[in-house]
Parts: sequence; structure tokens; C-alpha cells
Amino acid sequence: MEALKARILKEGRYLGKGILKVDSFINHQVDPALMMACGEELARRFAGVQAAKVFTAEISGIAPAMATAYYLGVPVVFARKHRPVTMPDQIFLTLTPSHTKGREVELMVSPEYLRAGERVLIIDDFLASGETILGLVRLVQAAQAHVVGIGALIEKTFEGGRERLASLGVPVEALARISALHDDGRIEFEGGTA
Repeated sequence: MEALKARILKEGRYLGKGILKVDSFINHQVDPALMMACGEELARRFAGVQAAKVFTAEISGIAPAMATAYYLGVPVVFARKHRPVTMPDQIFLTLTPSHTKGREVELMVSPEYLRAGERVLIIDDFLASGETILGLVRLVQAAQAHVVGIGALIEKTFEGGRERLASLGVPVEALARISALHDDGRIEFEGGTA
């Protein structure tokens, strides 16, 4: 998606160790117009999977997941990282490594929002190593629901996440696929240097 790639080139900053900072339009401050355009494109790509829900992890996944769910006309559910007092005693819980936090984080969801047999589309901000998305997959599977697709705004293809998701046998889509991040600040997209 060209508008997303243009913003990455204009405002994205490579911080080293595989971390791309996109806080000014995705992860801290959100550009609603860009996010809605991204959601519309992801919804178009996944229109055929017949998802009943869109599922993501808090917090950076919420904006793209909500925009996608809006265009699909389905609810969005997000896995929490901290347990609120409103969550029931029985929950679905998994641990997953966080690259940006440098430690494992808990992901949890209430069984009342992921139900057996539901068709679930996972949407997140990044697809890198695939660890967070695999954590979300484990939660869907614990609920005996079905993952029907996985989408991300940005994929770092050099981290191998797509390959780790291949065994799921579902479509995987990313709007901007980055093949390399260079210490001099250059960002290379799959199919050519930008």
C-alpha cells in the first residue's frame, strides 16, 4: 500500500536491533485517515474469509484491527496484557516474547469474547518474528475457534515470521513488506529499495 510505505519512509526511524519506530502515525500517535485506509485495504483482502471477529493484541494492534473490523462489519476483540478486575476467573492465557519490551508478556482474553467455532481474523501492526501473532493463534485455538487469516500493516520479511505461520494454512497479508533496515537509515521494501 503506497500511502503506508510513503509514511514509513517519511517518518519511520530505524533504531537498530530490528526495531522500526513508527510512533508518529501507528504506535503512539495514530493517523486516523491512514488507519482507516489500511483497514479498508485489509478488509478488501480478507473479504472472502468470512470472519466473525477480528482479534489483536493491545495496544498497537487495536487501531488497525478496529479499522479492519469496521469495514468487515464485525466486532474487534483484543488480548489484554494486564488483567482488569472485570475479567472472569477463567480466562485464556499465553506468554509470548516481546521484541520491543525485551521480555515475555502475558496475553489474555475472556472466553465470553472468543467462542468455539468462531471464524477469527488476526490483525496486528507488525509481522516480524511471528511470536505475538502465534500467541494470538494459541488463544484462538484454546477457545476452539478457527483462525481464518492473518494481516499486518508492516512485515519485516527478514525476521521469518511469515514462514513460521505457514503451517497454519491460512492467508497472510501485509500492506508494507520491508526486506531490510540499514544502520544508515535506509529502508528497503520487498521488490526494490525505497
